Amino acid sequence: MTGPQVVPSATTAMQTQSASRRGMPVLLRRTLPLIVVAAVLLVTWLWVSSLDLDSIEKRTLNADYIVARIGEHLVLSIIASVLVAVLAIPAGIAVSRSRSKAFRGIVIGIANIGQATPAIGVVILLAIVWQTGFTTALLALVIYSFLPVLQNTIAGLTQVDPSIRESARGMGMTPGQVLRRVELPLASPVILAGLRTALVFAVGVATVATFINAGGLGDMIINGLKLQRYPVLVVGAVLVAAIAVLIDWAAGVVEDIVRPKGL
Repeated sequence: MTGPQVVPSATTAMQTQSASRRGMPVLLRRTLPLIVVAAVLLVTWLWVSSLDLDSIEKRTLNADYIVARIGEHLVLSIIASVLVAVLAIPAGIAVSRSRSKAFRGIVIGIANIGQATPAIGVVILLAIVWQTGFTTALLALVIYSFLPVLQNTIAGLTQVDPSIRESARGMGMTPGQVLRRVELPLASPVILAGLRTALVFAVGVATVATFINAGGLGDMIINGLKLQRYPVLVVGAVLVAAIAVLIDWAAGVVEDIVRPKGL
């Protein structure tokens, strides 16, 4: 004899369907940027392949040159973003802990200067007063991308419910433990959103590094403009846009993974 068979109830079926519907937007959100970028890159490649390129365009639109420029662009953008995280998050913690409005205003005001100044202005000014090259471009990107991470760190820590802090202290935690185990995990979605913005900023601003001999995909864009080689210009612009979208997509995936459960 067989045991009694369990027939799924209508409620269970509805819950399964609801979970399936919730899963689809997440899957779509994670795959759609990849599909769009792949399609745009494929269309661009097919278009360039159909053209009769001259010698100048062939010297630029080859795998070795493009891979080298992409590598320079990514190294510059990622190192700048790491430095911003290392500098801006502690600064945001210090500002959120300080009771001095003057200190808060000074820190945010300095960060606002870097954000308000046009990116090309920051790069050229640093090159004039210091030197040209990778280090100067890196410093310019850090200055330009600092504000989003600083503001989001302050906002994330400020929004933590005071009662949660009090509960943690009541359990015997030190201020440092409260920060590491309670406040930073709760503020992490907001902080990660700031880092995500800084990454995309860095990818875009890194294109102007070419003006001070720091390399990157800006070389292709400027060369395409100066020499009126529009295939070179279009490929450079498409690659910068594709990297920005992919970086934003990767940061979004990391944000979903790191985000504490229930937030």
